[in-house]
Amino acid sequence: MLEKPISDEATASFSAHVRGQLDNPARHSSGELSDRTQGPPASTGIAELLAVCTRFSPGAGAVIEGGETLTYRELELQSNSLASYLLRRGVGPEQAVVICLPRSLAFVVSAVAVVKTGAPYLPVDSEWPPDRLAFILKDSGASVLVTQTRVASTIPRGRWRVVSLDLEAADVFSCPASLPIGSPDAESLAYIIYTSGSTGEPKGVEITHRGLLNLVHWHQRAFQVTPADRATLLASPGFDASVWEMWPYLCTGASLYVPPDRLRNDPERLRDWLVGQGITITFAATPLAERMIELEWPADTELRLMLTGADTLHRYPRSGLPFELVNNYGPTECTVVTTSGTVPKRTAGETQPSMGRPIANTQVFILDGQLQPVSPGATGELYVGGSGVARGYRNRPALTAEKFIANPFSPEPTSRLYRTGDLARQLPDGQIAYAGRTDDRVKVRGFRIEPGAVVARLNRHPAIQASYVTALENSESEKDLVAYVVPISGSEVTDEELRSFLRESLPEYMIPSVFVSLKAMPVNTNGKVDRQSLPRPDGSNVLRSGVTASAGSVLQERVAEIVSGLLGLKEVSATDNFFMLGGNSLLGAQVIARIADVFGVEISLRTLFEGPTVAHLSREIEQLLTQQVGDLSEEEAQQHLASLKSYTERHP
Repeated sequence: MLEKPISDEATASFSAHVRGQLDNPARHSSGELSDRTQGPPASTGIAELLAVCTRFSPGAGAVIEGGETLTYRELELQSNSLASYLLRRGVGPEQAVVICLPRSLAFVVSAVAVVKTGAPYLPVDSEWPPDRLAFILKDSGASVLVTQTRVASTIPRGRWRVVSLDLEAADVFSCPASLPIGSPDAESLAYIIYTSGSTGEPKGVEITHRGLLNLVHWHQRAFQVTPADRATLLASPGFDASVWEMWPYLCTGASLYVPPDRLRNDPERLRDWLVGQGITITFAATPLAERMIELEWPADTELRLMLTGADTLHRYPRSGLPFELVNNYGPTECTVVTTSGTVPKRTAGETQPSMGRPIANTQVFILDGQLQPVSPGATGELYVGGSGVARGYRNRPALTAEKFIANPFSPEPTSRLYRTGDLARQLPDGQIAYAGRTDDRVKVRGFRIEPGAVVARLNRHPAIQASYVTALENSESEKDLVAYVVPISGSEVTDEELRSFLRESLPEYMIPSVFVSLKAMPVNTNGKVDRQSLPRPDGSNVLRSGVTASAGSVLQERVAEIVSGLLGLKEVSATDNFFMLGGNSLLGAQVIARIADVFGVEISLRTLFEGPTVAHLSREIEQLLTQQVGDLSEEEAQQHLASLKSYTERHP
């Protein structure tokens, strides 16, 4: 990295943000869908913008987690020391540095440090299976893994150097806290994100500094971000929304708050936390946002913007919300956000909200099979061009050539379009409406999943002959991932066996909720799976563990009785999916009410949506009961549970 002073241009840009003088001019035409707003100066990098923020407000809170605050000055010093430590170990441009840490102060410091070295950072979820983490480390050619001892102990050793922040803290922070400020080349890599792959192997998306800086500057202008803003870091580090949640705010001097894990997926508790912390801008994945906009909010809440994305938005915000809802669309391959638009407050029954319009320096084309523009209002495939388009897939030249094509509408020979596989149409007002997928890729609860990745793993199970995975709507119009399997003749397999097998290499969000057993896979005349002939899951075809809840704990037994009674079934197993058995939100509310009556604890309806099984509900209840009994001994806790059993027997 080249040493140079902080530029006057960067300082003036920051000052303009503070004064609120930046605008976001929209330039749309009836032809090409684009916003050609000028982006940041090429000479201004992320590290330089961070340095300006530190110069202006060294004592301001940069990252806040619980009762701990990291100021901009502390962030600069700690990230500089870690960057120096990494540079001594050979880290440099194009060499991926994997960060395997939970959402935390340490994660933010690590990401900033890696960027300062000029290397791309590669965030992964510390809860992913070790096999998946090992694959990403090997495939990316990572030179260093930044992590903690707890995580590092589960990952196989390789050619990468492991930096355990908890063990090596003394060595790290003894390194010089001064570091030359440099701006990397716009085309060099800023970060890498791995997504699901149709071959069963994840693929790494390479994003350049040009794309990241364009995202940062568009976001700052579009949402008028100032140092007074308080934003959140809610997304998992392995989800590209975390990129969007961090850099626009850190490069403005705003404060980034890290909420506790227990709040992240609970709409009511998260709302209360957002209000209590005075959060002004937050991101919530679509399924969570749809529930939060239905809640009652205090009129004096400081929240002014809720940004959402990652799945198709079906609901409009109700009247009376004290903040605006902004819907965003963007593949990982296009630097998080491609289109964005404020969702108006409307009544139910209207068409689904649009995806908005292209963000700054982004072009969107809706094309037919011959790469020709479709007429306004017609459906075609969405192609994206502009500053945000990724360099390609790491170590996947053939796939890169297939998905990133030459731009037929540009005279520049290096201009490319990313083929999204999404179908869309242009609305009369120029906004873009989502119209489905050209392939089998699905989104379930905000996560993009390529079913082929799950199928590839399922077919490796010794008892499975063939499989097919898709997303089906349950009784609540929510999507569940469903696997259809054809067992090898004479073999027996349960749903729990398949789940355990998949968990060895796939993250939890890719594990099907339901496994349907078939004698043979239905095919059409072309030899492909006949989706229309696949049966709906029901009691006659769903694989079960063969173990009823009554064979489990006292808790599971009683919860199973509550669920089966409300569903009108003789019995349910610990892993049966409530919604696939005919449950709905009304019955779900009754389940929650009965649990409160019997066990004296309150769980949210969202808990049931996220884990619609007796086993999951029982674990949640047990955790709440444990909190109630506090520091009781194991013997006292067992007596407490025994008294609950006695109570439930007397009050069926």
